Amino acid sequence: MKNLVVIAMVLMVAACGRAERFKGAPGPLTAGAPMAFGPISKACMTSDRKRRSRTLCGCIQAVANDTLTNSQQRRAVGFYRDPHSAQDVRQSDRAVDERFWKAYREYGDRATAQCG
Repeated sequence: MKNLVVIAMVLMVAACGRAERFKGAPGPLTAGAPMAFGPISKACMTSDRKRRSRTLCGCIQAVANDTLTNSQQRRAVGFYRDPHSAQDVRQSDRAVDERFWKAYREYGDRATAQCG
């Protein structure tokens, strides 16, 4: 379960910047899928994750651009540096954390479906 949360967070963190919006249909990532660059893709590329690639990180960023605000993306970047902080947010009783976590989960589910 912990690994699933970390993977979902990594996918979510790889999405920031508004240069290009992801408008792809649901399904696996293809070579022609739109990509984006921003804080999440940068954090994804500098992470120690084995599956990281420009394509995956760009896709995750594009999904984040469509599902998270800029401030939510910046907050999610912190999960790459400190994955445990995501667990703290998930378990928080603060309304602001609950709203963020709901948006973050939606982003993670969408990134998993669209980016693989």
